Amino acid sequence: MNILKRLLKQKLTAVALVMVCTILFLAAAAPIVAPYDPNYVDLEKKLSPPTVSHWLGTDHLGRDILSRLIFGARVSVGSVASIIVCILVLGFIVGSIAGYTGGIVDSILMRLCDVFLTFPTFILAMFLVGVLGTGLTNVVIAIVMTHWAWYARLIRGFVLSMKNRDYILAARVAGTPKIKIIIRHIVPPVFAQLIILATLDIGHMMLHVSGLSFLGLGITPPTPEWGVMINDARQFIWSTPWLIVYPGLMIFITVMSFNLLGDALRDALDPTTGEK
Repeated sequence: MNILKRLLKQKLTAVALVMVCTILFLAAAAPIVAPYDPNYVDLEKKLSPPTVSHWLGTDHLGRDILSRLIFGARVSVGSVASIIVCILVLGFIVGSIAGYTGGIVDSILMRLCDVFLTFPTFILAMFLVGVLGTGLTNVVIAIVMTHWAWYARLIRGFVLSMKNRDYILAARVAGTPKIKIIIRHIVPPVFAQLIILATLDIGHMMLHVSGLSFLGLGITPPTPEWGVMINDARQFIWSTPWLIVYPGLMIFITVMSFNLLGDALRDALDPTTGEK
């Protein structure tokens, strides 16, 4: 049974996959799908409840909430995708070099990882954003710098468990360059593990991005981002609670969907898991 069939075997996983695909589609097609400009201000319609023209109502500046949620998917998913890619690249480079080379290089790189792993990730991210300043680019840099070391250590462990296998030793004896051995013989098996780790970590990264934006340290208004929308809605929580419910619900659905999909993907790609 192929991976897709194994993922769709459980109804909850199938629902999660559909939700993830829907969110990704909305993020990619936001300019086409969104009914309004997410930053268009209409003060005459501010704090309007759901109507035919504004299905989810409007915020305190009269901006369409549905449009901001759709464009918020693009910002949130796009920023998390950038973070994951940067972390995987940096973690793989450091981890594979440390694991395959060993010796003093391994010691130096792992001590550097220990420095970053010493601090709580969210606290360190807040500090880095405070130093670098607010904005999407700085949020991405801050979260990458607080998480790459964990991936580097995991990848180092994968490489250490593989580098003494017979086919890799044979390649070394044959004089194959180290970089070629890493790319040809180590990257493919490690890649599956990285996909699982990345999928499981997407929700965690999204909470970091939204949390920093909610605290006013991340993405700044008027950018339509879910954490920013929750922050804007705090003062209206009792009079117009839907302002804070919708973006919070989007974060919950997205994080839960990616977590469920990551768990199912881990089981599907695990060679020790037989078909049930």
